[in-house]
This record gives sequence, structure tokens and C-alpha cells, in this order.
Amino acid sequence: MKPLFFVAALPLFASGCASTLPPYVIATGGLAASQTEVRPLRYTSPVSGYIHRVPVDPQPWRNQNDAQTPEGDES
Repeated sequence: MKPLFFVAALPLFASGCASTLPPYVIATGGLAASQTEVRPLRYTSPVSGYIHRVPVDPQPWRNQNDAQTPEGDES
């Protein structure tokens, strides 16, 4: 139990000895004055590309595989 405690406590102790704190992440004031354009957002329905499909019986896999192979020389 004690080696497990040591392994867990060592990174906590080492991080407490860090010489500097991490810098803050802030936006600069120059962003408001920049001339960048932002496209307006448009609403799109989450079901706009929905296609109704019904279950079908299994088909032979070789026919489906041959239909998807690219045309060209055989390797």
C-alpha cells in the first residue's frame, strides 16, 4: 500500500514545486479593431439529410464487394 501512495503523491509534490504558474489565456484588445468578416449563421435542420431506409434481406457479400471495386487492372 505504501509504494502505491508514494507513486500517487510524488507527482502532486513535484507539481507544487513549480517555479512559475501557467500563463493566463486571454484575448488581445486588437481583435475588435480587425477587419475580418464573419459569415452569418444559418439554421439547418438536424434531420435535413435524413433518408428513410427499410430493412432488407442479406445479400451475397461477393456481389456487393465486386460492385464497389474500382475499375482498372487487377492487382
